Amino acid sequence: MLNIYLLRHGQTAWNADNNRYCGRSDIALTAEGISQAEAVREQLKGISFSAVYSSPLDRAYKTAAIASGMDVTRDDRLIEADFGKWENKTKEEFIAEDPQLWDNWINDPGSHPAGGTGETGHEIVTRVEQFFQELLQQHSSGNILVAAHNGVNRLYLAYKLGMPLKNYRMLVQDNAAVTVFSLSANEPFTLQHLNAKFHL
Repeated sequence: MLNIYLLRHGQTAWNADNNRYCGRSDIALTAEGISQAEAVREQLKGISFSAVYSSPLDRAYKTAAIASGMDVTRDDRLIEADFGKWENKTKEEFIAEDPQLWDNWINDPGSHPAGGTGETGHEIVTRVEQFFQELLQQHSSGNILVAAHNGVNRLYLAYKLGMPLKNYRMLVQDNAAVTVFSLSANEPFTLQHLNAKFHL
């Protein structure tokens, strides 16, 4: 059984600005985001990790490095969703500009591209699932820390839990919170902790 400790990165300035969509923009952690990553390190200090992976974006990479104190391998498949025209805008701003784009996404993100020109939910879960299946082939057991993003984490979890992708927003992923699940070649996906900020 392989235990995955899935992190959302710490706070960025855009997160703090009414949750402005960061997407693929390489926005740095704030001082608060760094403190959050340090708190995760304390939270996970009794856990031995076989390896640590992150999105290629700096906010996830630094969160992983601070939280683990280990070398971090970046993997492009963990990058945040391409939000197209929504990047660098708040939800209120881009809905006002084109409410139909949001309606399309919120009702069927699997087949509609985010922001009109970005990725579909299906494209996102396909690349993230590929990453985790490859990871399971490399590490059949133990603990792995993975730092990624709000959009990709929630869409992947919804997919693995058998939820319609349109329900992904029902799953909360706070900055620097830990979600723990288990993967096995022979057993079903098992969610152990969701969005946890307590001692595991």
